[in-house]
Amino acid sequence: MAKKVDKFESDLLRGSLDLMVLAVLDQGDQYGYLIQKQIREASGEKVSMSAGTMYPLLHRLEGEKLIRSRWDESTGRRRKWYSLTAAGRKRLTKQANQWNQYVQCMAELMQGYIQPLPNPG
Repeated sequence: MAKKVDKFESDLLRGSLDLMVLAVLDQGDQYGYLIQKQIREASGEKVSMSAGTMYPLLHRLEGEKLIRSRWDESTGRRRKWYSLTAAGRKRLTKQANQWNQYVQCMAELMQGYIQPLPNPG
């Protein structure tokens, strides 16, 4: 059975998908499935994007000139690879800083309500 996602969680996710994809592509060229996989693994399986969400997002980012794509068959299968553009890197830096400021503000406001995260090591 799929996990029920409340509206708040859904809105948070929707508002951060671009930033997640740009951050993944900042690590190197990827094709759609690899981007999905990296986000899923980095989030500890909390964020699982469907193809129906991923590919329109990639097309939109490409239309905004934040990423570029190219077809490649070197893996034995024809795949569309995506890479970050200079404009995409600039947007990533700007949004990462905005996100960090937002997180710091929320952490300050939510003192006493937020449980510390377990140490992964």
